Amino acid sequence: MGSSSSFLVLSLFVLSFCLTCNADQITSDARGIMINGERKILISGSVHYPRSTPEMWPDLIQKSKDGGLNTIDTYVFWDLHEPKRRQYDFTGNKDLVRFIKAIQAQGLYAVLRIGPYVCAEWTYGGFPVWLHNQPSIQLRTNNTVYMSEMQTFTTMIVDMMKKEQLFASQGGPIIISQIENEYGNVMRAYHDAGVQYINWCAQMAAALDTGVPWIMCQQDNAPQPMINTCNGYYCDQFTPNNPNSPKMWTENWSGWYKNWGGSDPHRTAEDLAFSVARFYQLGGTFQNYYMYHGGTNFGRTAGGPYITTSYDYDAPLNEYGNKNQPKWGHLRDLHLLLLSMEKALTYGDVKNVDYGTLTWATIYSYQGKSSCFFGNSNADRDVTINYGGVNYTIPAWSVSILPDCSNEVYNTAKVNSQYSTFVKKGSEAENEPNSLQWTWRGETIQYITPGRFTASELLDQKTVVEDTSDYLYYMTTVDISNDDPIWGKDLTLSVNTSGHILHAFVNGEHIGYQYALLGQFEFQFQRSITLQLGKNEITLLSATVGLTNYGPDFDMVNQGIHGPVQIIASNGSADIIKDLSNNNQWAYKAGLNGEDKKIFLGRARYNQWKSDNLPVNRSFVWYKATFDAPPGEDPVVVDLMGLGKGEAWVNGHSLGRYWPSYIARGEGCSPECDYRGPYKAEKCNTNCGNPSQRWYHVPRSFLASTDNRLVLFEEFGGNPSSVTFQTVTVGNACANAREGYTLELSCQGRAISGIKFASFGDPQGTCGKPFATGSQVFEKGTCEAADALSIIQKLCVGKYSCSIDVSEQILGPAGCTADTKRLAVEAIC
Repeated sequence: MGSSSSFLVLSLFVLSFCLTCNADQITSDARGIMINGERKILISGSVHYPRSTPEMWPDLIQKSKDGGLNTIDTYVFWDLHEPKRRQYDFTGNKDLVRFIKAIQAQGLYAVLRIGPYVCAEWTYGGFPVWLHNQPSIQLRTNNTVYMSEMQTFTTMIVDMMKKEQLFASQGGPIIISQIENEYGNVMRAYHDAGVQYINWCAQMAAALDTGVPWIMCQQDNAPQPMINTCNGYYCDQFTPNNPNSPKMWTENWSGWYKNWGGSDPHRTAEDLAFSVARFYQLGGTFQNYYMYHGGTNFGRTAGGPYITTSYDYDAPLNEYGNKNQPKWGHLRDLHLLLLSMEKALTYGDVKNVDYGTLTWATIYSYQGKSSCFFGNSNADRDVTINYGGVNYTIPAWSVSILPDCSNEVYNTAKVNSQYSTFVKKGSEAENEPNSLQWTWRGETIQYITPGRFTASELLDQKTVVEDTSDYLYYMTTVDISNDDPIWGKDLTLSVNTSGHILHAFVNGEHIGYQYALLGQFEFQFQRSITLQLGKNEITLLSATVGLTNYGPDFDMVNQGIHGPVQIIASNGSADIIKDLSNNNQWAYKAGLNGEDKKIFLGRARYNQWKSDNLPVNRSFVWYKATFDAPPGEDPVVVDLMGLGKGEAWVNGHSLGRYWPSYIARGEGCSPECDYRGPYKAEKCNTNCGNPSQRWYHVPRSFLASTDNRLVLFEEFGGNPSSVTFQTVTVGNACANAREGYTLELSCQGRAISGIKFASFGDPQGTCGKPFATGSQVFEKGTCEAADALSIIQKLCVGKYSCSIDVSEQILGPAGCTADTKRLAVEAIC
């Protein structure tokens, strides 16, 4: 086989393109997207600008480029940009133009998925909730009110991009735009109005005259000139609805999202690479990872319901922007190889050879040269085929790529990239976990006061709150007289709710709370109560944990208390029921009083903070502490173990909801994961029986060097004394690379301090995988090069990264008879 290092140098040259200031002509045909008449292999990754910070964008884009991507994809989030009707916001991490220009600055293309429905596990699917209250509106169907609002926003975004010369037709980076999103998955529920709507979407988008193609994902009936595309774990069998359209994959799910109460999903590097290689083998020319960087659901942007604040997604770049190894490196090698074969894949003649037993070869011939893919879709057995008189063994569930149809350069099941293990270290700015000095103040619970908005019925939470808060108070009174049939009996307050969490107060006393279990978002709350003669106040506080973001008519899913709300008197065999649902006057208040006063800013002018008698395990408490930023440049997290549920702010920036008291289900995890066979989100999970999320990202751009303010709103009750700030760094790096490969070893911004193990020959053991328990220990095999350890120590120790040519020429003779020798190495960071 040829030198891998030479291949990488050549491929990096392939990536060193840049966009010119001249206008580009973007067209397409059945073999691909064409830029100025030349077909391109496009390898894209989703990076959502509001799930990071502007200060992170250049590094995320650079690491994406280094990983072999030539395109960055993002949704546009309508609710962020138009939180109130005709009031727009493009500041901070909502600065879409700045993000697109950051992509352009590094010479990459951009895909702008305007939607404006995005799903994305984002609250309300990215729609601003004020839409819900527009008279006569129906979302995502042939409704003139909705279509007018959608067209206004879409046109504004397109005009903004045009003004900044950001479409490729103007010399900018945007080569593709998207209208609507996965509508084909739900269109049947809208009947003929859905077909009319999708035709209108196509006409509206085309009329905007962007000069670049428009796509519709998961839309088999996408009208021309829209290009329909595929989303899913595997899209190699996808066929566009027009024979002149390219085969495009807009969402290759690199992992999966996490729920409160759920464990951590993982998708192996081997399976993800297999899906990509198989797609390009069978004629694909555009593939996008959803996600390449998942990031963080800051504020209350997480949807679901019950999507966690972390949106790590097991993506090639983790939540904090570090390389998720080996996934990042294994895919990088694949990307560079595919890009080096661009002409053959987009212009070459194609021949498929079926070897039976789910094994096939695809040969691309171009200008007298041939490139081969050998694919094996068996989930449980390796297959040996004969091609050109030579036998080739293809491992189960893998694709081998031979750019010269002779030498295997890459196999999706053979991971040669390093594995990185991340650790969290205590901040050197804090001596002990209890060094945070806490002050506190209670949240004032709302009771009925004059002037509050009232109605004689139970209203949907979205209608009243419009997503300005997670919280809505429902308040009413009950008058009890001596002759009331429920007087003197055992009483129960019964509330049916779909508000995710319910707190109940009777005459000022908090009688308890209850939250929905994951996947069961409607529940019945029941508690024993005592009423007094005369007037009794009943206050119900409903809390949502992300609004529904997917499904037909998802916008109409009930949120809040829809009843019945009843007082049940036990009266022997026949209960007496006093129904309060629609027979009483209800008063409403949106949000917490502390939110109204912006207590989360933690400013000194609010002089009601107390330093004595710190309450613990008490509901509805605001906590505040100051801290210094951890030194260095490693990502910062705050460990909120010991707290219940609430929201956290640093210097006024919301880190998102926290809920470390919600423990992930104890079943469904395994210490090992077999990459072979179709992936699903439940296949390879970890973290069962632990908090769904314990650590919360604090971007360094949120921090000053000293005197930072941390504010917590604790809803359930917890103890802040264990809260600490930590940094995330690589603890060690290991690899098990085959001969002929150039291994790149790195501690991602830190120096390699030592080599714990190194053996070149036939070492035994496995490198640490995310599914393994305990530390993985390599052992020497039956043969090894005598000086491999000392050679690698000289090459790597004290350096931030090092490259090792895995060969006997560099590492010395191993004395092995095996056809393929391997280098096992473990570095300490």
